[in-house]
Amino acid sequence: MEEKALRKLLAEIKTGKITIDQGIEELKELPFKDLGFAKVDTHRELRQNQPEVIFCQGKTPEQITEIVKVLARNSKNILGTRANPEAYQAIAQVFPDAEYNSLAKTVVVNRCSESNGLGTILVISAGTADLPVAEEAAITAEVFGHQVDRLYDVGVAGIHRLFAHLDRIRKANVIIVVAGMEGALASVVGGLVDRPVVAVPTSVGYGASFNGLAALLTMLNSCAAGVGVVNIDNGFGAARLAAVINQKREIQE
Repeated sequence: MEEKALRKLLAEIKTGKITIDQGIEELKELPFKDLGFAKVDTHRELRQNQPEVIFCQGKTPEQITEIVKVLARNSKNILGTRANPEAYQAIAQVFPDAEYNSLAKTVVVNRCSESNGLGTILVISAGTADLPVAEEAAITAEVFGHQVDRLYDVGVAGIHRLFAHLDRIRKANVIIVVAGMEGALASVVGGLVDRPVVAVPTSVGYGASFNGLAALLTMLNSCAAGVGVVNIDNGFGAARLAAVINQKREIQE
């Protein structure tokens, strides 16, 4: 179905029925690749400047590898999140250059270092236990073509650790703050800067943290202006939002 639609579109461009710009607009809505178990959005990069990202949790290594094969035909910087070692090993058999980060549980294929960012995205974590989510955010932002700085283990229990790095914090264009327990760090950072802050609550904490719900509610109730909140443990979502904010854009007339 996709090939038939592409041929029809190319014919219309050649015969002058539509312009190249009109053809590009139509390409954004062309069919997906149907693998039976998944419908791969092959034109997401045209719409959003990044290819579809694979959420690996719940998928078999074989399914993940087939999706990567489809995306790799036309895309660089293919990212899989929540990937286990078995998924990585299956991908690496087909794509030997695949990179796996066991802390973030990410797989990257066809990495490209092209820069898309206006400035630096700073990823801050409250504690070492928050690093898996923080690293997912950092790697995602890097894959999306942004310069990333990392500032880890600077939570409010020892606030002087954060204040020792105010120069780095204020130089960032966008800041991602990852925190569990009560999640207060996002409000503190939000009160120190004039930049967008993307807050990520994590499921780290004792019983009354309710697997991240306490941190989520703290961040949602932040009195610091300019703080936005994503879902619990969603490092990928935070990085995607930060990347959109930090993205270089051409002004369209």
